[in-house]
Amino acid sequence: MSEEAAAEHVEQVGPTEVRDPLVRQELKRAAVWYGMALLILGVIFLAQPLLLIFAGIVLASMLDGGTRLLGRVLPIGRGWRLAIVTVSAIAFVAWAFYFAGATLVGQAETLRVAITAQVNRLLAWGNALGLVQGGAQIGQLSSQLMGTLGRLGSAVSSAIGAITSLVMILVIGIFIATEPRLYQRGFAWMLPMRRRDGFYATGTRMGFTLRRLMAGRLVGMAVEGVGTWLLLMLGGVPMAALLGIITGLLAFIPNIGAIISGVLIVLAGFSVSTNAGLWAIGVYFVVQNVDGYLVVPYVARRTVDLAPALVLGAQLLFGALFGLMGLMLADPIVAMIKVALEERSKAEEELGTAPR
Repeated sequence: MSEEAAAEHVEQVGPTEVRDPLVRQELKRAAVWYGMALLILGVIFLAQPLLLIFAGIVLASMLDGGTRLLGRVLPIGRGWRLAIVTVSAIAFVAWAFYFAGATLVGQAETLRVAITAQVNRLLAWGNALGLVQGGAQIGQLSSQLMGTLGRLGSAVSSAIGAITSLVMILVIGIFIATEPRLYQRGFAWMLPMRRRDGFYATGTRMGFTLRRLMAGRLVGMAVEGVGTWLLLMLGGVPMAALLGIITGLLAFIPNIGAIISGVLIVLAGFSVSTNAGLWAIGVYFVVQNVDGYLVVPYVARRTVDLAPALVLGAQLLFGALFGLMGLMLADPIVAMIKVALEERSKAEEELGTAPR
């Protein structure tokens, strides 16, 4: 065979040859998209366990923050300070359920009856004006509202599931708060060496942000709960203690929790008289303004600086996808994502690889 004929029969690299740079590039792209699809499916099917783990991390940040704060006034070992904070928190919750639970059972039933009567009266007024058709009652309205809130998930679908979830969150939070660097180093071990410094820096800022965010959340809960209780009691609104506890607990859910507690306060006020209802409206606005313009700006917004519309949208999205737990954890999740993106952007700017 001549040299010209041999040149014409030289074998070329085929499209299925892995050594071909083009094939390798396409395989990498396909692997990335395939991995993202698997990650999305994993998040969907493992949503509840992942939320429980993240809730444990949030609890760990709260325990760690209390331990650090106690260290400023009590110079003892970290383990002892963490034990004091943990035992005190558990004892307070147990005392609240034991001492206040029995006295609030009757008030809770009274509150339910009063709110039911007020909502039925409001629906009757709307029916008279033609705004509500068919003479709707509170039972029908509540069933329709519950259908729009999304599923709660298997972990919190029953009382036993809720207690189990709380125990798991408590155990995870205590373990992480006891030795946070151990888990941080364990996760960093799976990363390349060149990525570990950035991971440690991001983790440190995330921990600081989460501690400040949860501190602001706890301070806001205390201010709203105690303030609502004292002001409602001063104005003669019934069930002031119960409404204060409900307001303080719902303050853990920003924006949406305030709306729910406000509706309950106003309905309880108007169940007595018009003056009590107007006083309840005033109490709601005073408490929310104090918390929103004094407590939150100095603690949470200075650290996280989250736009209210972004937080509300995340709450609605996570609430619809993952239920009540997703609704409560939407704020910390968004804050962590924001910190991670900011640290990534800062690292790219330092390396000179940020897009211009």
